[in-house]
Amino acid sequence: MTPEKFISGLLNDVGVTVNGDKSHDLIVHDDRAFERVITDGSLGFGEAYMDGWFDCERLDQLINKVYENKLQTRIDKKDAFFAMIRAHARSLGSKSRSHEIGSVHYDTGNALFRRMLDPYMMYSCGYWLRAQTLEQAQQDKLELTCRKLMLKPGMRVLDIGCGWGGFARYAAEHYGVEVVGVTVSEEQRSLGEELGAGLPIELRFQDYRKISETFDRIVSIGMFEHVGHKFYQEYMDACSRCLKSDGLFLLHTVGYKEQGEANPWFDRYIMPGVAFPAMSQIMTCAEPHFELEDFHNWDGSHYDRTLMAWFDNFDASWSEIKDMYDDRFYRMWKLYLQGCAGAFRCNRMRVWQLVFSKTDFAGGYRYANQYSLD
Repeated sequence: MTPEKFISGLLNDVGVTVNGDKSHDLIVHDDRAFERVITDGSLGFGEAYMDGWFDCERLDQLINKVYENKLQTRIDKKDAFFAMIRAHARSLGSKSRSHEIGSVHYDTGNALFRRMLDPYMMYSCGYWLRAQTLEQAQQDKLELTCRKLMLKPGMRVLDIGCGWGGFARYAAEHYGVEVVGVTVSEEQRSLGEELGAGLPIELRFQDYRKISETFDRIVSIGMFEHVGHKFYQEYMDACSRCLKSDGLFLLHTVGYKEQGEANPWFDRYIMPGVAFPAMSQIMTCAEPHFELEDFHNWDGSHYDRTLMAWFDNFDASWSEIKDMYDDRFYRMWKLYLQGCAGAFRCNRMRVWQLVFSKTDFAGGYRYANQYSLD
């Protein structure tokens, strides 16, 4: 069987037609794309798309069909094997790798991220329970997070992986707290300090493992994915060291329902070294230090809507920034945003918010009854 017949047959089984007229159909411009996908799996698929060997109007719909029907397992066995080898061979989460993530992805350009994200520049999943816009979804996420942390004026908060300081600004503006944020992106730190001027915020270009102060609260939103499986215990050790005995720590992370490795194309071109945790991995490393006070499981629709909103913003503003990039970058970013949306749409991954205390929280922690946005 030829590569074209094999791939076309797989796609036909799930309602996708090669050179069809539906938004999720694959339009092939170079027949070498079929062999490239068979040879290199999802990495070959991504690179063939970036090189213009095929097109698809709605990659999110195509990827959703692939994952829903587990088509990738019939092609990606080699991907899975090499992903396992990489996971054991390199030091995900090491200081050098952490700074690589900052330079490769987060320093892509503030001009891009300012157009793509909401006014608080939150580069993590929004909370869409009642929101109708990206801006409201991100503000609801920030408000929900602040309520879960039970913030009070005068508290000192550590934000691990602070990005452009969106949480720091919101918490300082609405709850009167002081925030120290750390990031491994100089681009993020510089713009974040500009946006937070006049607020009690300090953003540092610093590895979280080098922090020696203690704080009333710790928050980490969308950073744990970059820690690496080998370093989860070190991460929890650092959080425990920096949290006061009567404090709270909120961890917001993407996680796999079942333990797995990141997509090889995503790892190479989007976020080097990213590693999504399983719940058992988090709890095993947290238990020596913390009590779990609250667990909130968000279904994939929240990140699906967030990613599609980011793509709409990116696509609408492309004419303003295209001179800074090229067509291959546009195709890469489209595959990243729409492809991830399709993966979340079938609940392959979830978003979790966990609240921990170091001891039984004074007076008891009753978030579910007292602080919900529902």
